[in-house]
Order: sequence, then C-alpha cells, then structure tokens
Amino acid sequence: MEEKHKMIEDAILSGVEEGFEISPNKGRGVVTSKALKRGDFVLEYYGELIDYEEALRRESIYAMKENTGCYMYYFKSSNKRYCIDATKESDRLGRLINHSKKGNLKTQSIYLKENPHLAFFACRDIEAGEELCYDYGDRSKQALKSHPWLAL
Repeated sequence: MEEKHKMIEDAILSGVEEGFEISPNKGRGVVTSKALKRGDFVLEYYGELIDYEEALRRESIYAMKENTGCYMYYFKSSNKRYCIDATKESDRLGRLINHSKKGNLKTQSIYLKENPHLAFFACRDIEAGEELCYDYGDRSKQALKSHPWLAL
C-alpha cells in the first residue's frame, strides 16, 4: 500500500500524464491509450487549491464572462470545504474529463505535502481507446437548466 501511494505521489508531483490524450472525437475530452485496471490511479484534477469562500467569489466572476468556462471542483476533505479551480488553461488533462452519470472514474482526495489533491481512479477495468468520464454530481435545478447534459 505504501508503495502504491508513493507511485501516485510521484505521478501527481511530476505532472507526467503518459498514456492519455485529448479525444479525437470530441474537442474537449480525454481517452486512454492504455488499458487500466479497476483501482488504478489515472490522472489528477489539477488546478489552484482555494477555500470555499474564494471559490464562490470566483465562480460569480466567471459567470459574468460569456466566453470563460468554469472548471471548479468543490470537495470536502478533513471536514474542510475546498475547491480546485482549473479554469485557467493548462496542458493538464484531468480538467478535460467529461461527465457521465455512468462514469468509469471516481475521485478521491489524497494528501501530499499537507495539501489535498484530487485524484481520479478507475472504478472498473477500462480498455485502451475508451473515453474517460466521471459523474460531476451536480443535480441542482439551476445546473440542469443551464447544462441539461448533466442528467445523462
């Protein structure tokens, strides 16, 4: 178990994302070019770690900018609410993983150097060439009205 944690830590801290690419079928999705086993670490949802209040402030600013997407992932870890703000464009792929209620990934917070990081893990075996997806979890009326695909 300690060895597995070390491998995950090395992958996250190095930022190396080998074996994954932007989907050729969708402009903003991620596919794996290697087979993955259930429980395998896949990618990090990489961005700026901010507190809940700052996240709400930024989200309202992003909502006013028509051409700005919002890549905010809210989560709770050690009884504290956080957000990873991945809105700023980067070459990291985790922020581009699409939604599906029947996703093949799940997220888990992992502490590295006393800070939580969001890691994606395979929740089933995944074949090479398969698109990576996870359930964004937002089912609020406002979210579904603005983004009906969240119901899929």
